[in-house]
Amino acid sequence: MPSQGGVDTRVLLIRTIILTASLASGGGGFYLFLQFGTADGLDVMDLVRSTLIFLSTFALAWGAFTALAGLTTHPPTRPRQEGPLKVRTAVLVPVYNEDPAATFARIAAMDLSLRETGQGAHFHFAILSDTRNEDVARQERHWFLRLLEQTKGEGRIFYRRRDSNKGRKAGNIEDFIKRSGAAYDYLVILDADSLMEGETLVEMVRRMEVAPDLGLLQTLPVVIRAQSRFGRAMQFAATFYSPVFARGLAMMQGKTGPFWGHNAIVRTRAFAEACGLPELSGQAPFGGHVLSHDYVEAALLARAGWTVRVDDDLGGSYEEAPENMVDHAKRDRRWCQGNLQHTRLLFAPGMKGWSRFVFLQGIFAYVSAVFWLGFLAASIAAPLFVGPIDYFPIESWPFPVLPASATTEALGLAVGVFGLLFLPKLLILLSAGMSGRAQGYGGWLATLKSVLGELLFAAMTAPIFLMYQTRSVVQVVRGADGGWPAQSRGDGSLTLAEAWAASHWIVWSGVAVLGAAEWLSPELVPWLLPVALPMVLSPLIISWSSQKARSAIFSTPVARHSAPIIQQHDLILQGWQGIAAAVSADDLQGAAVRHA
Repeated sequence: MPSQGGVDTRVLLIRTIILTASLASGGGGFYLFLQFGTADGLDVMDLVRSTLIFLSTFALAWGAFTALAGLTTHPPTRPRQEGPLKVRTAVLVPVYNEDPAATFARIAAMDLSLRETGQGAHFHFAILSDTRNEDVARQERHWFLRLLEQTKGEGRIFYRRRDSNKGRKAGNIEDFIKRSGAAYDYLVILDADSLMEGETLVEMVRRMEVAPDLGLLQTLPVVIRAQSRFGRAMQFAATFYSPVFARGLAMMQGKTGPFWGHNAIVRTRAFAEACGLPELSGQAPFGGHVLSHDYVEAALLARAGWTVRVDDDLGGSYEEAPENMVDHAKRDRRWCQGNLQHTRLLFAPGMKGWSRFVFLQGIFAYVSAVFWLGFLAASIAAPLFVGPIDYFPIESWPFPVLPASATTEALGLAVGVFGLLFLPKLLILLSAGMSGRAQGYGGWLATLKSVLGELLFAAMTAPIFLMYQTRSVVQVVRGADGGWPAQSRGDGSLTLAEAWAASHWIVWSGVAVLGAAEWLSPELVPWLLPVALPMVLSPLIISWSSQKARSAIFSTPVARHSAPIIQQHDLILQGWQGIAAAVSADDLQGAAVRHA
């Protein structure tokens, strides 16, 4: 039954502390910059820049204090049901123009892992295809038959392809629920690149069974299989930092937790009753089907009184991620459109206040890029709004009156901003060393190298992502629909020419920034180099970071010691590829004989 209780006192306290501290940090940034900017007299541009600093500093502070909450709190022990399972769960695998051999091999590995738990009979797999490419669809049917042969899963593993991909992934799942949802107590929602240990799937059901008000339980997926420099850096960051941020998020959100669209379990009845998504009026990008449906579904469950929870202690949950910055930016473009679309839902009736705040956060996550870029532009253009300085304002006084120095305020602001950026990660490093968690990353020294390398890499790539996000926001605001492009899997290496084609506009933007600064505010040029130089060098950075990593830096526990489910998937896929290669060789030989 849905819970009708209010917000837990501890959750409310954590929210209040984080919100107050973030507002105070933003206010401090506003005050320091206003003091710095008005040293030569107050003008409208000082107010604009100070406001942008307030908004941007608030966003940084929110992330930093969420991490501190994760470091200083511990989630409660989660109860679970013991004994054999008595319910049926469907594992949903939506696919859209994916590599069917790799995707179906993951299902075979998960099915084997479930059988090893002794609870496999309680789980069915449903492959929900929205594939539009007919060649890929033919391959899906071929590899589905191979999957059935591999698993002997007739009656527990199903495949269907929709005639229309209306509603995209959310519509695909909705269609399954309408047709077959009544046969299942729970649904595990995956992505095509998801992998989950059988023990994890069983444990999720056990936790759902003992909490009748729990509508959705989200795991924290671990990124795996990264090979490129970019992918390895992102994989390390996601594995090393994310558990702490997720714990802080869990403690702050309480019963109104997140849904990230995959690697989660939902109560079928709750999802069916509460999560019907509207088709928004008007044209895309703000109208049409809801893109970032996961946030909305979590909010709808909470509105109906169901608990939505993230359990960061659940292991055995894996996913893959883009191997280069361009593919990451393409995926981010879809997320940007989906988050900005939530402006249409901010005032939807009956929503929890926290759900509205989460929508606002998601919107701000992308708009903040525009704020930072606006701050840089305003700082460069500031001299145009400053009148000539009168060094002799006192009549008959022979000595000049110089503007007051604001060096202290500027230094304080810089220290504060860099502290919010770097301190949480350094504290996570310290905690990992003290708790022994660093051993899984190769020891204290290896972890230190990885953290310092990630900080440097993040500083180098942040200006490039700033530009991609700003462009995404501008495209959405002016009405451009980014659609739902298929995910790129596998090797993501880019040549310099490909990187140039994807980022030449960033290069010219960096050149323009430096040129304008040299013309209007020469004293700002040294301060702008950490931002403008990566922009000018973006093709080199994008291409270099997409190449296969040779160094041992950014090692993670799963990369060092592959999990059983990953090993099993690799063995199955290698076997399938061997069979496919043998069949292809026989076909070629037969063709040669016929030709002779």
